[in-house]
Amino acid sequence: MLSDRLIQAIEHNAEELTRALIEDIQSNRRTPSYHQLSRETIHHRVYGVYKNLGTWLNSKNDDDIEAAYTALGKRREAEGVPLNELVYALILTKYHLRDYIRGAGLIHSAVDLYQEIEFQRRVGQFFDKATYFAVKAYELEAAFQETATKDMR
Repeated sequence: MLSDRLIQAIEHNAEELTRALIEDIQSNRRTPSYHQLSRETIHHRVYGVYKNLGTWLNSKNDDDIEAAYTALGKRREAEGVPLNELVYALILTKYHLRDYIRGAGLIHSAVDLYQEIEFQRRVGQFFDKATYFAVKAYELEAAFQETATKDMR
């Protein structure tokens, strides 16, 4: 099945995809706070997405996605990364993945094209959920920090 071949190709090329995305995030004018983060910090999160894509997409519940992206949202808030930059970094991650899928050269028939469209839909749903959980956690963490700061006064 095409989705299995795409997942295998993505997971096999996770390092290459990760390097290209890190270059983009650390030079993009919309993610200046990420320019200050170490490559290793960004690499860990991005590589995990690409390397474990099949697990993420085949998960029947959202608990794993929620746990991972809740942690990401909290961590980026603690690092002082603005929320809009966190969201844009997730968008770039999705764009790089979608560009790779389109260029993978695995579409040879109308059935393959339909399967690619379905796969792209699943990828989009994954990133929508990831963004939601990251933003929710970020906002909760920011509100908690604000309350804690007020209580200390």
